[in-house]
Amino acid sequence: MKLIGMLDSPYVRRVAISLRLLGLPFEHAAISVFRGFDAFQRINPVVKAPTLVCDDGTVLMDSTLLLQYAECLAGRSLLPGDPAALAHELQLIGLALAGCEKTAQIVYERALRPADKQHDPWVQRVTGQLRAAYGDIEGALAVRPLAVTPDRLGQASLTVAVAWTFSQSVVAGQLPAADFPHLTAHAAACEALAVFQAIPCDDTVQLS
Repeated sequence: MKLIGMLDSPYVRRVAISLRLLGLPFEHAAISVFRGFDAFQRINPVVKAPTLVCDDGTVLMDSTLLLQYAECLAGRSLLPGDPAALAHELQLIGLALAGCEKTAQIVYERALRPADKQHDPWVQRVTGQLRAAYGDIEGALAVRPLAVTPDRLGQASLTVAVAWTFSQSVVAGQLPAADFPHLTAHAAACEALAVFQAIPCDDTVQLS
């Protein structure tokens, strides 16, 4: 398998960490959807990261679908089997992915759209959604922390950490760490794990 995309993308990074945790070998091609658009397009005409090229040449995209395929290959899941526990973790994953989406919308509006075309009310709306997503995660972690030990690191735990690290790296001004102490502590504990350190949120890294 070959994973295509940059590790500063939370979607690419959550897949890479999950593949390691599932014990699935893969190659990594650090190709940017911006700087490497043409090269990416030759692999996947849609140019969507992450992209996974399967051993038989099938091209998959969307991090959640990639993880579903990976778990089928591994024969085990990073999600709990109990329905109530599963619903809780899926709720947190949905909030974390929403946080990633809203972060990206703010970045695209501020960094890619010309200044005279930017719409501040839209940014304020998205920022409110961003804070709501992480606020709900913060409240949930205050009541029920997620496991962080290497042998009990589930998909919700790693996705929440990857999302928070990503958002803090690009829109920290909208998310003061002091307002999210449980979320900040959770991400710090995950980032201290060997598997996280081996797959950093860094667009200059290509995994070997």
